Amino acid sequence: MLNHLLTLVIILMLTNTTGMESKAKLIYIGDPMCSWCYGFADEITSAKAQLEEKVDFEMVMGGLRPYSTEPIKQMKSFLKDHWSHVYEKSNQPFSYEILDADSIVYDTEPPCRAVVTIRELSPENEFDYFKAVQKAFYAENKNPNLTKTYRELAVEFGVDSAEFEGKFTSGEMVTRVREDFDRSAEMGIGGFPSVILQVHGKRIFIAHGYTTAKDIVEKVNKALN
Repeated sequence: MLNHLLTLVIILMLTNTTGMESKAKLIYIGDPMCSWCYGFADEITSAKAQLEEKVDFEMVMGGLRPYSTEPIKQMKSFLKDHWSHVYEKSNQPFSYEILDADSIVYDTEPPCRAVVTIRELSPENEFDYFKAVQKAFYAENKNPNLTKTYRELAVEFGVDSAEFEGKFTSGEMVTRVREDFDRSAEMGIGGFPSVILQVHGKRIFIAHGYTTAKDIVEKVNKALN
């Protein structure tokens, strides 16, 4: 009788583990300083909420312009035109004053590293922190080159200020964010935002560039059926 019960328990455990491993995963590849990712924020939030019972959700920092040393002011004409198109499509608020800043460079590694740091310290807040970084840059024009910008946001999510800064400035996080960039490249991502469905060992491209929550949900449901 005891052996029979043990066998039954093992079978149930294996069944549950298999089910967990085979659950589909929706992977969002983006960059906090990618303007189309910012415009995409409401759509991916809605899609994530609608699909949360069916798929796990994972983020990968793609690295739009990591390690760049180009001053943002030199990109003003290009960025302002680009941001205007995003606003027209998404109605997300933009402030353009930062485009006149002399000392700010358009390096997207620090915001990506900040998100990876939150993934380590408070993983349940990664997605919302990602969106908070977007808002801080685009709507509030917070300096993306300063540790202070990301530290203050982390505190709003209940993360200790000193703990965040220690992690954020560590060699470990520098390596971790580079691993995200490498993973994005390995998946063949050529632009952001991108969304991939990983199911039954396969990767299915769901979105490449701005798209609607409705389109994402329809494509995921079709792939899962």
